[in-house]
Amino acid sequence: MTAVPSPHDDPRGFLRALFDAAVARALPAGVIAAHLPAPPVGRTVVIGAGKAAGAMAAAVEALWPMNAPLSGLVVTRYGHVPPACGVPTARIEVLEAGHPLPDEAGAHAAQRIAALVSGLGPDDLVLCLLSGGGSALLAMPAAGLTLQDKQAISAALLRSGAPIGEINCVRRHLSAIKGGRLAALCAPARVVSLLISDVPGDAPEAIASGPTVADRTTCADALAILDRHAIEIPEAARRGLERGELETLKPGDAVFAGHDVRLIATPQHSLQAAAALARQAGLGAHILSDAIEGESREVGKVHAALARAVAQRGEPFARPCVILSGGETTVTVRGEGGRGGRASEFLLGCAIALQGERGVWALAADTDGIDGTEDNAGAFVTPDTLARARALGLDATARLEANDAYGCFEPLGDLLVTGPTFTNVNDFRALLVL
Repeated sequence: MTAVPSPHDDPRGFLRALFDAAVARALPAGVIAAHLPAPPVGRTVVIGAGKAAGAMAAAVEALWPMNAPLSGLVVTRYGHVPPACGVPTARIEVLEAGHPLPDEAGAHAAQRIAALVSGLGPDDLVLCLLSGGGSALLAMPAAGLTLQDKQAISAALLRSGAPIGEINCVRRHLSAIKGGRLAALCAPARVVSLLISDVPGDAPEAIASGPTVADRTTCADALAILDRHAIEIPEAARRGLERGELETLKPGDAVFAGHDVRLIATPQHSLQAAAALARQAGLGAHILSDAIEGESREVGKVHAALARAVAQRGEPFARPCVILSGGETTVTVRGEGGRGGRASEFLLGCAIALQGERGVWALAADTDGIDGTEDNAGAFVTPDTLARARALGLDATARLEANDAYGCFEPLGDLLVTGPTFTNVNDFRALLVL
């Protein structure tokens, strides 16, 4: 086992070790075995989508009996195919497609997956592997929409600051494959869905927009979200929502009879793994929540206020300690040309609010290894972050207003670059108070 850096001697290295522990807990190879069903009498067809889908497929293939039929296709983000981590697949095809915006490759993959599950019988099994990112990667527009429409709507929603639950509600209703519709295509085969959650609350219908599970939201909900954020959609799609013609499949629908949904990794699991490592190092470890949402910079300010209270007064937690949280914050894009995802923006808001507090270090990163669309997973904050930024002529507040957190942390050498992790349990945040 690799030695964990001392939190007192190497705070950054220690925070990185916490992040690595959180990611390791969510890697498919280590968690999928306990959730695999027995091979059926008939065929087993594996389908799936998400940033972890390739690694999930590789884990299934490694564990599945060689004498049991196995075939299928999953789609993952560009650069997230299993060979990149040394685990190739032979029986399950892995395709790559665009994220966070859908593209032609994702639309092609969705069509192929729909064709693969058609014509199955009651003795067959569909093993559906879903993780964060599947909403964009599995692109099949509903009637009245084109792929270009879906791209424009997705881009507008992502820029609007809408929480992920709202975004995925819209995605489900404007899709021909999500919101339980893929399960209907699989009938009468049994469907077992293995999920890696990247959403606050772990609702199955929100993970990859729930292609194989029932949806409790309605067309009216989706329409209200679009109107609240002033998102334009084609008139045919608006009529479909207004008339309920684009409704998703609901709980109790006969299509879900005998189906099984299994959460194999969640944000809470990963936070608990990081907390356990911190306690082994002799620190107090406190998980605030695995489901924090809100504007990234504002959530950063709240975390900073808590850390300063601990540093200055030893309340509500005693020093030394680690404060952990997860969930999915959002960024309302205000600037033009700025770079940085929600983890980096959280940290810049946090650094400004910390005001150089002595004894406080922080790390925030996306557990998939990609913060937004940049090449970093996240970044670090140190007690001298603001001072070092000023010495380089960087105005942290101006960078934050321009949504350019990346442009602040890169010159400081404080970016965390990991490359794809082949899993995704969303935001990871850790504040170390010594």
